Amino acid sequence: MRTIHPEHFPTPAVPLSHGVRAGDLLFVSGQVATTADGSVFIGDFATEVNSTIDNVEAVLRAGGASLADVVKVNAYLANATLFAPFNELYARRIGAVPPARTTVVVDFGHPDVRVEIEAIAYLGDRD
Repeated sequence: MRTIHPEHFPTPAVPLSHGVRAGDLLFVSGQVATTADGSVFIGDFATEVNSTIDNVEAVLRAGGASLADVVKVNAYLANATLFAPFNELYARRIGAVPPARTTVVVDFGHPDVRVEIEAIAYLGDRD
């Protein structure tokens, strides 16, 4: 196993790796929208979703993958009313062949987080 940590990401405040490469798979830990200093983004939902996906992409890139390599996504929303706008924004970013996905409504530990996304990418026999 090899841990993945994008250069511009702050060190996690909790015991986790942003990503882990294990064989042909790259596991991306749950990402939320953040500002340049690493604090939680507070603002409009579209920016929050896009920033969250940007963070997922950054971990994927650091591990040698892209959104096109993602085979499974777990998405977490703070409220069921966010499902439709999330789907719209997610569809624009994920590509023509969407991966398998589970979306659930959860109570986040941070009051300003409304979306979190984790992903699994398949890298085949690439290094």
